[in-house]
Amino acid sequence: MNEMTPLVAKACARTSDVLAGVTDDQLDGATPCEKLSLREVVAHLGGLGVAFAAAARKDLGELTDSPPGAAAFELDADWRTRYPDNLAALADAWREPDAWDGMTRVGGVDLPGGVCGMVGLTEVVVHGWDVAVASGQAYEIDDDVAEAVRAHLASFTADGPVEGLFDAAVEIDSSATTLDRAIALSGRDPRVWA
Repeated sequence: MNEMTPLVAKACARTSDVLAGVTDDQLDGATPCEKLSLREVVAHLGGLGVAFAAAARKDLGELTDSPPGAAAFELDADWRTRYPDNLAALADAWREPDAWDGMTRVGGVDLPGGVCGMVGLTEVVVHGWDVAVASGQAYEIDDDVAEAVRAHLASFTADGPVEGLFDAAVEIDSSATTLDRAIALSGRDPRVWA
């Protein structure tokens, strides 16, 4: 088993818990992901669960061959049951040792399995945090998960924002929590949403 496997499982479980706390009247609200409403971030989480599970299985095709289009931000009617199931399937798929080896594809980008797994973990945590703070919930995640995401983000944001993924990192005090430092690296200011 890859050392990241339990972290993916914990992140998916925590983000599923956060989804359960979203009320219908919050869905049109703003999120730290400035271009997306809460409804759209929730829909994105549901879709990325399916795409990253397919990438783990090396099931390349429609789910992995292109970046999310407009339909990826439309909330499914059964999202309250489907999206937690999608996240559970993502966690299950990354339990397989082969998921972390070789090459795979997600969003139309070919990349090593290990990198893809870390991108999936980062997406689940960052967007889970987006949903939590936008709906007035705490996003409490173990430090080992937060540190893995922080280190991953630090490895590719050092040269500036990553177009299409994250804005420029936000300066934050080094005494901030590991999660807050990870979130700041993604271009979000956790102090604004505290």
